[in-house]
Amino acid sequence: MSEAEIKARQLETLKERRQKALEMGGEERVEEQKKKGKLTARERIDILLDKGTFREIGISARSRGAVDDVAADAVITGYGKIDARRVYIFSQDFTSTGGTISEIHAKKICRLLDNAMKEGCPIIGINDSGGARIQDGVDALSGFGQIFYRNTLASGVIPQICAILGPNAGGAVYSPALMDFIFMVKGISHAFITGPRVVKAAMGQEVSEEELGGATVVQKKAGVACRSEESEEECFQSIKELLSYLPSSYREKPPKIDWGDKPDREDAALFDIVPVAPNKPYDMHKLIEVIFDQKKEGKNYFELFPLFATNIITCFSRLNGWTVGIIANQPMSKAGCLDIDASDKASRFIRFCDAFNIPLINLVDVPGYLPGTEQEWGGIIRHGAKMLYAYSEATVPKITLTIRKAYGGSYLGMCSKDLGADFVFSWPSTELAVMGAEGAVPIIFRRELQKAADPEELLQEKIQEYRKEFANPYRAAEHLHIDDVIDPAETRHRLIGALEMTLNKVENHPAKKHGIMPA
Repeated sequence: MSEAEIKARQLETLKERRQKALEMGGEERVEEQKKKGKLTARERIDILLDKGTFREIGISARSRGAVDDVAADAVITGYGKIDARRVYIFSQDFTSTGGTISEIHAKKICRLLDNAMKEGCPIIGINDSGGARIQDGVDALSGFGQIFYRNTLASGVIPQICAILGPNAGGAVYSPALMDFIFMVKGISHAFITGPRVVKAAMGQEVSEEELGGATVVQKKAGVACRSEESEEECFQSIKELLSYLPSSYREKPPKIDWGDKPDREDAALFDIVPVAPNKPYDMHKLIEVIFDQKKEGKNYFELFPLFATNIITCFSRLNGWTVGIIANQPMSKAGCLDIDASDKASRFIRFCDAFNIPLINLVDVPGYLPGTEQEWGGIIRHGAKMLYAYSEATVPKITLTIRKAYGGSYLGMCSKDLGADFVFSWPSTELAVMGAEGAVPIIFRRELQKAADPEELLQEKIQEYRKEFANPYRAAEHLHIDDVIDPAETRHRLIGALEMTLNKVENHPAKKHGIMPA
């Protein structure tokens, strides 16, 4: 055989091997995937990444276990670009042994995580797997552990984003849980530790996969998924939008993007959105839409966990082009009170923003912590302490604006000066106090009210007196707890000015290995 023939045969072998890997689990299994309304692992990568940028790593990988003839060992791994920014990506292939994880499958993912950390690139995982490959035994379990270890090392180094687009059960759920953001799609995504059959056998409960771990449930009830989308295409678009706010690693600042809004724009109607009565609800999203940079089309913010702990809003937006993380009380839900779920949701968001150099803007209208035995027995003390810890620990710019009220411990819990806020502003409508006038006056003036000829008339008189003398922003401003009481129309450019003054702040905390966050 001539040298040319040998080389031609070598190239033909390479082509055949690649073609076999590209066919994934074969035509029949690919068709089954399509019938479930799901894209294949390779189609998902093609849609998510910029066209023509994907470069595959490990296409020839094969398991050392009992099942060794699996295309790419059931996971497509490589790198590419999203909006011209470099990312690493893996996509589990359900058409090949149900996307099950073997030792080699896990090693492919681990190598991506190692490379992403070294090179400072975000990593995106598309999970569609039946869990550990039974035939691989403890080697498969070891693979899980190696992935968990890398996820933990990568935490705070690079953004880690997961899309669960199929089943995700047992130990497989913990890699997504260790990542920063989980996206799911209604109708095709499921995540649970034990599936419906185990629940029935162990507990006698009848429950479907959708009821137990469907996309909406995993966000709304469990607070695990940050978004539940209507389709895979919508999911990928949301991932792209999220990435547009984030730096590629902790070593960088977030990208600045000019949407064309004016930094000195004022809006006299902003004040009209907020009712005078401190207990009357309004939608905080409307303030966000006006204050922050406005886009020509679509929402000017990207919300996380919109169905979970709806009494607090966590979202990304922009101020004069700069990425900011927003934590805002939502008076439309539980009057904007802080509770267990809201504290967990907000504290994790604060820590993410701090890890990736994203300034925090706090919009405050909070009546206190939600009362009741359910909250007390559920551990509101330790959960609420997470927000105090997260704000105090954060060294990014922290700017607080009080809209209407902040009472008691929740005044501190939403990042007061005492927790390290760099600038604190208040609208003239603000009430700052240990508790609201309606709660404070009956305690302070109990004896006078008992002796009064008309207790109700005296009560209302004392409430107005309390608001005028104590529950206003001016007393706090006199004592430097507030930097300025501002005209609501000026809110946007005052926040921008404060943000740009603090972008290069340096803050050093005591030397230590690490703190211990409340459980």
